[in-house]
Amino acid sequence: MAEMTYRQAIAQAIIEEMDRDPNVLMLGEDVGPFGGAMAASKGVHARFGSRRVIDTPISEEAIVGAALGAALTGLRPIVEIMFIDFTTGCMDMIANQVAKVRYMLGGQVQVPLVIRTQGGAGKSYAAQHSQSLEMWFAAIPGLKVVTPSTPAEAKGLLKSSIRVDDPVMFIENKVLYGDKGQVSDDPDFLIPIGKANVVRPGANVTIVSWSRQLLLSLKAADALAAENIDCEVIDLRTISPLDMDAILASLSKTGRLLVVEEGHKSFGIGAEISARVMEQGFDLLEGPVQRVATLDTPIPFSPVLEAVAIPNAAKIAAAIRAMFAGT
Repeated sequence: MAEMTYRQAIAQAIIEEMDRDPNVLMLGEDVGPFGGAMAASKGVHARFGSRRVIDTPISEEAIVGAALGAALTGLRPIVEIMFIDFTTGCMDMIANQVAKVRYMLGGQVQVPLVIRTQGGAGKSYAAQHSQSLEMWFAAIPGLKVVTPSTPAEAKGLLKSSIRVDDPVMFIENKVLYGDKGQVSDDPDFLIPIGKANVVRPGANVTIVSWSRQLLLSLKAADALAAENIDCEVIDLRTISPLDMDAILASLSKTGRLLVVEEGHKSFGIGAEISARVMEQGFDLLEGPVQRVATLDTPIPFSPVLEAVAIPNAAKIAAAIRAMFAGT
């Protein structure tokens, strides 16, 4: 084990997988000597050079299209899109080509392609650089959607994403890049895609979250423990495929569920989880599923207004207290 930041864990995962498999390569804007807009590929170019770490022109559609062609011909490309907001410039390529080509060719091809990008608010980057759009990609059959919350998760999930033979949207969080944690230095350290993790066991209420909001949920759970409210906190890790078994197993103990997400509340992942619980676990509920999410507004530039718009630990704790009001 070694202590490293979230961004260092990502770079280490890329280096290990490029060492392991000569077919792995990386491409994107400023991913070469500069080391990526968020410094999450520092050292990769110095080790592997410009044939395998390719700086591209500023065209997200061209970047993803080139990576798709590479994947179809036997390579395992890792793409970096600077901000998840910029995926709007290549959504046709992602949604209509990358996600569908294996199905349309009857499974005769594989698409081992990882699209790394980052989202989330909290840095006053304003409306076009602060969105949490994982729900868009989770709604597209053919894509896996992965959202790591810690340095260890970032490394283990990225390595698994690179090794899988289907396209993966690997969504990092801009606020987490400097977070530190213990990370395995085993080059075969993997975290399986599609398996949630019970980060904190509890008996009274289940909190389901991912990425940065998972860490804020743990802060809320710590505060509520002093009030004799015992929260079980689940890190989804993967939005698609969604580990409903883990959610239902927890709900069978607690009877109450809060979903916390940084995406907008309307039509979000919390809404999808709520619907599935109604279909698969209605009898387990002692009250309605509740959600904490970003307000249905573009993310403000103003730090004060941004804080109002997005979730935080206090809002999460308040939502849980309300679930127990009058009991």
